[in-house]
Amino acid sequence: MVTPWAVGLALTVCRRALHPCSHRHMVLGNRGWHSLGKKHLGAHRSLPQRGANSSLPQRMAYSSLPQRMAYSALPQRGAYSSLPQRMAHSSLPQIMAYSSSTESAFNVFDRKMKRKQRNWAACQPNAQQYDYLKEEVGARIADRVFDIARVFPFALDLGCGKGYISKHLIKETVEKLVQADMSEKALKNSVPTEIPTNNIIVDEEFIPFKDGTFDLVVSSLSLHWVNDLPRTFHEIHRVLKEDGVFIGAMFGGETLYELRCSLQLAEIEREGGFSPHVSPFTAVTDLGNLLGSSGFNMLTVDTDEIQVHYPGMFEVMLDLQGMGESSCSWNRRSLLHRDSMIAAAAIYQEMYGEKDGTVPATFEIYYMIGWKPHASQAKPAKRGSASASFADLGRVNEILSKIKGKEN
Repeated sequence: MVTPWAVGLALTVCRRALHPCSHRHMVLGNRGWHSLGKKHLGAHRSLPQRGANSSLPQRMAYSSLPQRMAYSALPQRGAYSSLPQRMAHSSLPQIMAYSSSTESAFNVFDRKMKRKQRNWAACQPNAQQYDYLKEEVGARIADRVFDIARVFPFALDLGCGKGYISKHLIKETVEKLVQADMSEKALKNSVPTEIPTNNIIVDEEFIPFKDGTFDLVVSSLSLHWVNDLPRTFHEIHRVLKEDGVFIGAMFGGETLYELRCSLQLAEIEREGGFSPHVSPFTAVTDLGNLLGSSGFNMLTVDTDEIQVHYPGMFEVMLDLQGMGESSCSWNRRSLLHRDSMIAAAAIYQEMYGEKDGTVPATFEIYYMIGWKPHASQAKPAKRGSASASFADLGRVNEILSKIKGKEN
């Protein structure tokens, strides 16, 4: 995402009077399924569009430019520096979880900076204006919970923010909930829910719960900041009970491709080159492999797109800052020139602008479901145990008629 100074610079160039939710509209589209085992029957929610044009813009990009090198994209992994832990509206005992950037081989993002960004965003007087995306994805995660016909006695919302998932759940489905997040301000401003809830400050990479604690773990738009994603998946698997389920969502590789390409082209034009400001996102195939290697089975991974339309590039950057999704990579640039910003805004409008003058920002979402193994779960039949061949599918009627003839 963009740094706060970049948004301030953008606003000095383009002054707009923003009214809550008046400068954007959403377009929702399903990208398709990547089923790795258990079929998912999720129903997608739709939001009222705040604009007229719902068609996806043509993805124009220079073939010589890498498409996943971004200045303002949502990063996938981050590094964690020591984080003091405090309790926020919780009856659970205080848990201290410290980590050092030297403890892991992955050290891409400054987690302390990310915590400050999220705290700042949660304290803004108009913070709810920027929650539209996280609320939508949280509702879709809740839909997937309802698709599972069972009651979950104890659940964990990892990276809960202000409770974007819990506000859509009911106590008939989840009897007790723990909300965990690295931002104490977000937890303090969490939305009340009918489910008995405990809030606790927790680092997603170091989940401080005993083995086999939860029947359900959910996570919405938080794991893309995790530094060591394989370790986090292993930790989630560890705290789940047998036959427990993990349901999560994170940003995919095509997120904000319009903004990334525009900034790359502007930097090349004005500065003679561009810098890789964030790391690439996780590919959907890698996501399935990581879940499988962590011990989950009956995997389901599907992709979706949410497209939001804005008046211009600077409004996109303003909303990203309001979401608490500004860049926190250790190698982020400390300066982006004014000329490059103005050029990027012009390129954005020229390449992706709609007829009504708005520009789209695309968010690709990966949804994932994984189950912790249990003896009661369905298992695949042994190889060679089939009694019919796929080659006989074209002769189904003939085979059935012969069977009926023998019975008569």
